[in-house]
Amino acid sequence: MLDRIGSAIKRSEEIDALLASPDAAADPSQLSRLGKERAALAPVVSAWKRLQAAKDDLADADALASDSDADMAALAAEEAERAAAEVERTEAELRAALLPRDPNDSKNVVMEIRGGTGGDEAALFAGDLFRMYQRYAQRRGLRVDIVNVSETEQGGLREVVYGVEGEGAYRLLKHESGVHRVQRVPATEAQGRIHTSTATVAVLPEADEVDVNIRPEDLRVDIFHSGGPGGQNVNKVATAVRVVHNPTGIMVVSQDERSQLRNKTKAMTVLRSRLYELELRERQAATSAARRSQVGAGDRSEKIRTYNFPQDRLTDHRIGLSAHGLQEIMAGQIDRVVDALLADEQTRLLAESGE
Repeated sequence: MLDRIGSAIKRSEEIDALLASPDAAADPSQLSRLGKERAALAPVVSAWKRLQAAKDDLADADALASDSDADMAALAAEEAERAAAEVERTEAELRAALLPRDPNDSKNVVMEIRGGTGGDEAALFAGDLFRMYQRYAQRRGLRVDIVNVSETEQGGLREVVYGVEGEGAYRLLKHESGVHRVQRVPATEAQGRIHTSTATVAVLPEADEVDVNIRPEDLRVDIFHSGGPGGQNVNKVATAVRVVHNPTGIMVVSQDERSQLRNKTKAMTVLRSRLYELELRERQAATSAARRSQVGAGDRSEKIRTYNFPQDRLTDHRIGLSAHGLQEIMAGQIDRVVDALLADEQTRLLAESGE
């Protein structure tokens, strides 16, 4: 552990020197890269400095605890107890900071939400999930940028594809991937019967051009008119873009912008992210044959979470979390769920590292 701490401190000092050089100031891309690397190292450096200060306080308190003055010794013993607790707490924080980081945690994300089992009610639930994540993103200072949306006549969403931009977007949202199940009485249900429906959520790290190499000759780009619910034309100028990646058959549609160029740019961002995620899956499958698909088929048996409205309860089946207050949760207040999933991830990483 000491070797990793020493390497982190040394690299942080090197980055500080590089950031102070005129060359870095003249190269925005290098400035951004170094800034991100320094930010990633900061928790280790900060925790190490605080740990050393706490150990110094503990040593001083232990020395005073043997003072012949009883009152002074009692005060020193209290200070030693406080310093020992701070040492223990900071050591745990340092171990957590040294855990291997997901290289995608700082990336923006592309999210895809689709109605699964349940017809119109599934589409309505997909729309509810989209608004939940949209409000959560706004609360966290993240920006939502819609790429493509397909609505139903009832106001639900067959599919919505959108980007979420901001610091740590992927880290916060990556555990939302999977099948979400809802149990409630639909507005269209005359007899008050509870229906069960599903929607699928995929969270993809946004890939840079350097992450994925796409050859122009592998693409087919179609231009068409944007459409609204039911397929009616809502734009007299052909600005919507469909991009097909021939080797994989992946198709991306972008029609939210009035500019053909902006729609194509958005479509290419989604395509790169899907190809990047596909490559990540293949790598992980090579080391873990048991790894399952991120989204699955939308079947109820593949659920990661249930939203039970009659009982006003959310249940995350992966970590056994139950939380009440669905009205607040659907309004974007999912911090306790996100925090619990991140804490579970950290616990598993600590167990795997043997720290």
